[in-house]
Parts: sequence; structure tokens; C-alpha cells
Amino acid sequence: MIPAVRATYNKSFSESKYKTFLADLDGLYHHAITFRVAETPVFVGREFKNRLLKASNDIVDFLVGEDVKKLTNAAIPSNLRVPNETDHTLFLALDFAVVNEDGVLEPRLIEMQGFPSLFAWQDVMAEKYREYFTVPGNWQSHFGLSSEAYRSKLKNILLNGHDPNQVILLEIDPIKQNTAIDFLATKDFTGIEPVHIGDVEREGRKLFYKKAGKRIEIRRIYNRVIFDELVKRPDLKLSFNLTEDVDVEWAGHPNWFFRISKYTMPLIKSRFIPECRFLSDFKEFPHDLENFVLKPLFSFSGSGVVFHVTSADLNAVPESQRHEFMLQRKVQYQPVVQAPDGMVKVEIRLLFLWEEGQLRPQLVTNLARLSRGEMIGVKYNKEKTWVGGSVCFFEES
Repeated sequence: MIPAVRATYNKSFSESKYKTFLADLDGLYHHAITFRVAETPVFVGREFKNRLLKASNDIVDFLVGEDVKKLTNAAIPSNLRVPNETDHTLFLALDFAVVNEDGVLEPRLIEMQGFPSLFAWQDVMAEKYREYFTVPGNWQSHFGLSSEAYRSKLKNILLNGHDPNQVILLEIDPIKQNTAIDFLATKDFTGIEPVHIGDVEREGRKLFYKKAGKRIEIRRIYNRVIFDELVKRPDLKLSFNLTEDVDVEWAGHPNWFFRISKYTMPLIKSRFIPECRFLSDFKEFPHDLENFVLKPLFSFSGSGVVFHVTSADLNAVPESQRHEFMLQRKVQYQPVVQAPDGMVKVEIRLLFLWEEGQLRPQLVTNLARLSRGEMIGVKYNKEKTWVGGSVCFFEES
């Protein structure tokens, strides 16, 4: 969003360098990345960075409140509640659209989640952008941390003093997931093995997995399982269900996936959050439905979102299920990234870690997604260029 920095980058860009860049990324862990990596990072100047910080502080102020658990208890389905919940989330992700408000670029919260994102991969990708393309030295992807310090912090938080062999990254068929590249980077940084949930064995209150033919007790779980995906897999044969009371620590307790989510957005008052209400709160639906989006509260990656809402869509939701949906005023993304053939929209995800004993989560890094489509996700931008997963470099203050 800084014209001079953007012009320098675009001038130095070439398709041949981009192809070599992609080949390097695919070769790092001998795994072909299944999502599109954009041709460019996003350059964010001081002014917009400060607005992002103000917006995130408004949201964090709510999350550190004493009554946040009481306000979000109804978010957790009774049949999916996991025992031994932590005092607060370990991970926080805030997704902001870049919009034009009376001629000024501003962030608008699109979604939020108390769940891990691509914490390891974003560091790898940022370093590779810097290696292959023109990124000014005083622009950083992390906040107050070098790459080495960031990796060390992430490792310490995920392991929490345990032997890496006794900590697992838990997922459904992890290497088949779109985010598998992050799991491989996490293993590289920390030694934590990605493990399929169906391969975990339970004996009483203890859990085990096998590594190189050896049976190892699990002491800590870095949870990447999405309940929304798990309940759609009745074919899975499980020895361990997430809702069982077992002797493990959670690196990312599953209950926070529900507590900090689209469910939380209507509870927070901030000019950086668009109008949003639970569908069950409406006595009459708005007449200007073309200005709203219908979202299921706990879906992932844009699944189930109705972008062009009609009265029929709303009336089709049974009253008994309307508390599971949100009507959110549409946000008009402002194209701000100059590609060689036009402008591109961007969404910025700020990523936080909230260590035990700390009063507030710490902003540590970020993720960016570029789009020319109606929605941001990669599946809405097929056959397009200068779109996909990326990272922001922020101008240092």
C-alpha cells in the first residue's frame, strides 16, 4: 500500500523468478503445496498498521474480560464440549478486510478464531519472499521478533517443556490436508509429529501413538482437528474421542474454537466490526438483504456462506437452528495491491499467541490472502493470477 515500495517490487518481479520461488517452496519438505501462493507479499505502511493495531486492541479488550466465558458458554455444543478447558485460548487469529471509509483505508473484522493458523509456514514463506524478491530490510513480517526468535518462541510454546516425541500435532489425515505444508514446517521447527486422529490409541486415561515402530505416550496435543470436519467423517474408527477426559495437556484447547469465532463478533462493540447479529435475534429480517451475508457460526474456510441472501434462504433455516447462524452486513473490499494488470483485494490475518500467565495475547505474525474474486478464499480465485496465500511486510515504526 506504499506506492514506491510496490513499484520497486513489481519492477523486479519476473515469471521465471516466481516459478523458481514456487519450486523451492515445494522442494523444502518434498511436498507440493496444494493452495496457490501469490506472486507478491503485501506491503503495509505505518498508518494502516496502526489502525490494525487499534482494531485488534478493541477485540482483545473484550477477550480479556472476566465475563468472556459466561458470555460464550452457549457457543459450545453440549456434545462437543472437551474437559479440562484452559483459562484462555493459546491461539488467536483476527481476519481484517481492507476497506475504503470516506477516502481513508481502514480494517474491518471479517472473522475471528481461537484456533491455530499457519504459524510455522508464514515464517518460511516470508523468508523465501525476501530471498527471491525485493523486500526492504526495515519491513518485517513478525512483530518485534526476528525469524530465529519467532521460531524459538513457537517451539517453546508448543512443547511447554515436554520431549518433542511426547507432543503430537493432531489432525484428520494430516498430510492430505491443504495445510499439510504448515504441519511439515512445524515438525521441522519443533520435532512434533503430525498424527492422524484414527492412529491415536487410548488406554484408560492415557493416549499413545506409534513412531518408527515404537509406542509412545502422548503428553501434549497441538490440536488442529476442526469439529466441523470431524462430525462429517462417520467412517473414522476412533479409539480416542476429543470429548473424553484423558491425561494430556492441550496446546490449543478445542473449546476455544467455539468460544472465539463468528459467535463472538456480535458481542463486541467496535467501529472496526461490521453490523452482525444472530439470526435468532431478528423479529423481522432486514429489507435490504442484498447488503448482508448469511454465515453459519462454526463452519470453516467459507463453507456454507450465502453471499446473495434472499428471504427464502432465511426462512429455510428452522427456528430451532437460527442461533447457529449470523447475518452480517457486507464489507466492500477496496482493491489496494497493484498487480501488473490491475488492482487486487487483500485480507490480513493477525496472529497472536497467549502464553499462560500473561494478561493479554501477544501479536506475533500475520497471514495475507489476495483475491480478485467475490470472496477471498483460494477456491473463489481459480484461474486468476496475483492471488492466493501470502504474507504482509509491515513498515517498522
